Amino acid sequence: MATAPAHATLNPAQLAAATHGSRGADGRFVAGPLLVIAGAGTGKTSTLAHRVAHLVLEGADPARILLLTFTRRAAEEMTRRAERIVAEALARPRAPGGRAAVRLPWSGTFHSVANRLLRQHAPAVGLDAGFSVMDRGDAADVLDLLRHQLGYSRLERRFPRKDTCLAIYSYRVNTGRGLDDVLRDAFPWCAEWEPELRALFRAYVERKQANGVLDYDDLLLWWHAMMEAPALAARIGAAFDHVLVDEYQDTNALQAQILLALKPDGRGVTVVGDDAQAIYSFRAATVDNILDFPRHFSPQAEVVTLEQNYRSVQPVLDTANALMADAGRQFGKQLRAQRGGGARPRLVTVLDDRAQAQYVVERVLETRETGVALRRQAVLFRSSHHSDGLELELIRRNIPYVKYGGLKFLEAAHVKDLLAVLRWADNPRNGIAAFRVLQLLPGMGPANAERCVAQVAAAGHSLAALVEFRPPQASREAWPAFAALMAGLGSPGARWPGQVEQVRRWYQPLMEQRYDSAGVRAGDLDMLEQVSGQFPSRERFLTELTLDPPQATGDLSGPPLLDEDYLVLSTVHSAKGQEWDAVFVLNVADGNFPSEFAAGREDLLEEERRLLYVAMTRARDQLHLVEPQRYYVTQQSRRGDGHVYGARSRFLTDAVLGTLERDSFGATPPAAGAPAPAAGVSVDVGARLRGMW
Repeated sequence: MATAPAHATLNPAQLAAATHGSRGADGRFVAGPLLVIAGAGTGKTSTLAHRVAHLVLEGADPARILLLTFTRRAAEEMTRRAERIVAEALARPRAPGGRAAVRLPWSGTFHSVANRLLRQHAPAVGLDAGFSVMDRGDAADVLDLLRHQLGYSRLERRFPRKDTCLAIYSYRVNTGRGLDDVLRDAFPWCAEWEPELRALFRAYVERKQANGVLDYDDLLLWWHAMMEAPALAARIGAAFDHVLVDEYQDTNALQAQILLALKPDGRGVTVVGDDAQAIYSFRAATVDNILDFPRHFSPQAEVVTLEQNYRSVQPVLDTANALMADAGRQFGKQLRAQRGGGARPRLVTVLDDRAQAQYVVERVLETRETGVALRRQAVLFRSSHHSDGLELELIRRNIPYVKYGGLKFLEAAHVKDLLAVLRWADNPRNGIAAFRVLQLLPGMGPANAERCVAQVAAAGHSLAALVEFRPPQASREAWPAFAALMAGLGSPGARWPGQVEQVRRWYQPLMEQRYDSAGVRAGDLDMLEQVSGQFPSRERFLTELTLDPPQATGDLSGPPLLDEDYLVLSTVHSAKGQEWDAVFVLNVADGNFPSEFAAGREDLLEEERRLLYVAMTRARDQLHLVEPQRYYVTQQSRRGDGHVYGARSRFLTDAVLGTLERDSFGATPPAAGAPAPAAGVSVDVGARLRGMW
């Protein structure tokens, strides 16, 4: 085959997945539905990139390939690799010519692709193509305002807070389940409020529609609604010859239904994932999507399983294989190491949390002395607070570490203020943004803001009407400049370049009055201004920033880390997709692995098994599972003795234990030089005690 040299680095299973399909009678390349079960460390990304490259080399139009991933960076990485593979193949004499590289205009996250399709087909679903996209912080604020207006914040009994309400709403939308089912299974403490929550969510939907905005979940919901119209679904599906989905085990019900509606017969569909790494049910993802995928088509989708592992040594894989052998419904696989040698993983029994921290620190330092840098080692845990004791010990021993987390960029007040100005200019119907912007001005409380929004609406949602609005006395001096700014930004002929700078200059004095650390905040806004130049339009800038925001706000730098290294601390959920030479897993005992909150449902227990599997398969060379015996109860004095004994994790069966090296740490040795028993001395204490009665 002319393209074979392009795939010379692939093993047989990877090659079968990458080259799936054949040429039909008309000479066109066609492929039925394909499911690639990619075990941990088996080269999933490379295989999918080779799949894309093979399609292009076989004549597929890159503009008609839809690549759906869960992060923008994953889509970019996949495209980069495919471009390189195609470029190398086309440089060979026998390779077909005509293209120098791959450009995949339809690669991105589910939500970013949904945004583009909705704007293209907005009239067909009764949507204004100029809609705005709310971030989760704004969505929670709107729900908070509505729960107050509906009187739920003044009830005698505790009503769910805004973030819980948003979590319930999001879970309901993404799972497609009824509100009563969602409350019963996922939020049982809120079940008594079902009628009130239903009314709150109805008001929330009405408020969004009245303001011409969609929230993060709406993007999928509206895309799904489009695909329920047969003619529209056929038109959208016909725009793509091939649809490829990465991390399919992490999709929710809506995403799976959208995919099936795009290509009901499965032609050109490739999904890649690992059912053994499905660990995001709390985000409404369901492992059933990948388990049920083959049977949605007739004939069933072909399944290719990748089992050659390029990350871990075989002893680590033996433990992971033994763990998953006891799992319920799954695609069975036996991971095989490409690398040789390796030590057996260790199961270390320690007395308590303090001994656990001491063990980890000592082994981390010991491993460092063998040449493994701290940053090539990681400590993983089920819940964030599980590392509290370890962090204290790391500080005491002067060991630098990083722990994933931080304030989300779009939750910072000054960033939300500036973006609200641009959102209102982009969509004058967006009353949610308008209320925030108007109340930045002195004297503009909710009543005056509502009066102003009503006047703009009466003028056909023209921001030019702001010039004629009569503001309160406190705002009159600042009003002309503000009205001119909004009228200019909202003008149909307004040029996008320079708009962020205009808003920043207007907002700077207000920011300095409202917030502390104005210099640091100004740096964030300057960064936004620089980033805005990378986008062709205001709508693209606002939407992409909402769907793929920076992770943290700026801040004054603290004392510099003048150190050569640092240890990595992470929850298992955050560690997915990462790898380290040495991995320590904390609290491997029942109640943590599996979590006590999963004990009542078989499906949740199976997800806990998969979570431990993900933790194990992050290790390249060394794996340490630590099981404390004693857990101190809360609500006692700091050094109280009240405790319970932890049970061995139900996942550590005899088969799993047979793959582990057993050890203990922290047993107190006999004191040196202890006095010998006194010779010739005998006291009958028992007789004395009996004599008391």
